[in-house]
Amino acid sequence: MTAAPHRPLDDLLLYRLSRLLSVAGGMVIRLCEGRFGITRREWRLIAVLASRGELGSSALAEHAQLDRARTSKAVGSLVAKQLISRVARAGDRRQVQLRLTAAGQALYEELFPLVTQINAELLHALDAGDAGNASRFDASLNLLQAKAERMVEEAVLPKADRGRRGAGGSVNPPSSRSP
Repeated sequence: MTAAPHRPLDDLLLYRLSRLLSVAGGMVIRLCEGRFGITRREWRLIAVLASRGELGSSALAEHAQLDRARTSKAVGSLVAKQLISRVARAGDRRQVQLRLTAAGQALYEELFPLVTQINAELLHALDAGDAGNASRFDASLNLLQAKAERMVEEAVLPKADRGRRGAGGSVNPPSSRSP
């Protein structure tokens, strides 16, 4: 019998986490889109506002870990769906705060327990053998998050140039680029 070939991609943490998110997150997406009529990005913004309260658009984008353009688009959609409202700050009408409407809060209160249940069921796999596995996993995730944030702060990387790829332009590997 021949052993299965080694797949280096399967050794990469980010790849494995992405696969997990794709599979398990798909259930959340189906709930959001199929049952509640919102996107996963809109759900993220609703959940952040529910947990943090009223926020400005920039703070909402930061807490949701989304760029401002995507946040703005999702906010516009949520306002149109009457799930969040824009409230001008007293004394400075240019400063707008975002908050959940009663309908947004009701949606959150209905959807959050369902998302929590999916997460709990996933984590139950860790508790099957040892009650301490889930807490060790949580601690490990905290360490990984902190390390990733330090790496981002210290990294000197070029910005993505997505326009070149989509416009049909050639993308040269770094070794063939001229200085």
